[in-house]
Amino acid sequence: MSLVSVNPVTSQVVKKFKVWQQAQLKSVLDEVAIAAPHWAARSIDERARYLTNVAVKLREQQETLAQIASLEMGKLIAESRAEVEKCARVCEYYAEYSSQFLQPEVIDSDAGKSYVAYQPLGTVLAVMPWNFPFWQLFRCAVPALISGNAVLLKHASNVPQCAHAIEKIFKAADLPKNIFRTLDIKAKQVADVISHDCVQMVALTGSENAGRKVAAMAGSNLKKTVLELGGADAFIVLEDAEIDLAVETALVSRFLNAGQSCIAAKRFIIVDAVADLFVNRLKHAIETLKMGPPLDESVTLAPMARLDLRDELHQQVVDSVSQGAIIVTGCVVPELEGAFYPASLLDFVRPGMPAYEEELFGPVAAVIRVADEGEALAVANSSRYGLGGSIWTSDQKRGETLALQVQSGACFVNGLVKSDPRLPFGGIKASGYGRELFRHGIREFVSAKTIWLR
Repeated sequence: MSLVSVNPVTSQVVKKFKVWQQAQLKSVLDEVAIAAPHWAARSIDERARYLTNVAVKLREQQETLAQIASLEMGKLIAESRAEVEKCARVCEYYAEYSSQFLQPEVIDSDAGKSYVAYQPLGTVLAVMPWNFPFWQLFRCAVPALISGNAVLLKHASNVPQCAHAIEKIFKAADLPKNIFRTLDIKAKQVADVISHDCVQMVALTGSENAGRKVAAMAGSNLKKTVLELGGADAFIVLEDAEIDLAVETALVSRFLNAGQSCIAAKRFIIVDAVADLFVNRLKHAIETLKMGPPLDESVTLAPMARLDLRDELHQQVVDSVSQGAIIVTGCVVPELEGAFYPASLLDFVRPGMPAYEEELFGPVAAVIRVADEGEALAVANSSRYGLGGSIWTSDQKRGETLALQVQSGACFVNGLVKSDPRLPFGGIKASGYGRELFRHGIREFVSAKTIWLR
């Protein structure tokens, strides 16, 4: 049994990695259990120096890493380079601010001296997806490591080269042995890792289905979880919006990473007064995108990561059209080798259609027309997901008032929804729970321990 790396452009197998047997997995877990307390005993400042060195190594190997990601999961080469740089920045961010975020908090109590100490949990299992194969891991692993935990990576099965490249980066930065390990295992072996005594927490980014399964496994072992799952982000355009800016941002938000992003705008909820104008301008913008191989610097729309994902997306489109959605552009599988799908736009999407009810994880924008702001809010909140969202209006106060009512972990007014180390990130409802990034993120990986002194 192997973990297989397949080029999504050619569908050719690039490399195979042998899946570990149980004895090898247990041996690694036991080694990590021995190493973890020594890492926890180091000071935050000392751990921060290692992470600063990781940032240096990431930038030194940026092009190599970018090539691996683009060849393995199809990301545009420019996007891959940007992803590696973002990983370097999150290392530097936590190296600078972790001491502040984890500073003991003195409590004013009636008698004695009391304070809260933030202490590492032990070892964190990171179960990560393929769509941002470096960033998703680093935004979890960096705060986990710098707060004193060891980290185990179970990466998506279709990006084993990225998984091994990450471990090599940490080794190149001289991180102590067995503090970060990549596990060459299949999904069915995750339960064995979660049940191991050294693992105290699981952080998962992935599908709703994967989140439910891992949460159940962790719960049965009384292990903490942080879950960042799917999204169907609302992109609400009101009648007073600056349409050109909204369309420009919509193009980036929907088609970045070939539309394979949890926080991509997926449901374009447009007030009737500007719907025709918005759809027409978005159509023309979409048709400027150039589909092709990700290493071609002139290409602006890469293939999807796998053929099965492309076929699943197209079926959602076909089913939506059969129920009355209108194709504005795209929506036809191209006669090309590989997992290509055109930038596509559906209009008049309504309840009951897959494009309305489900997450479209690929380059398809779904327009839902509404009468007014009130209906826009109701439609936005009708989704079982609640990751991100955005409001487009020339009245900032109006946008803020509406943003506070949108049921999501984040809502941006007149801006692109994105993750940033300086902002907490995560969702509600079926989009998961817990937070990553900023001080909220690092405190997910520690125990808040009360100390009382007489």
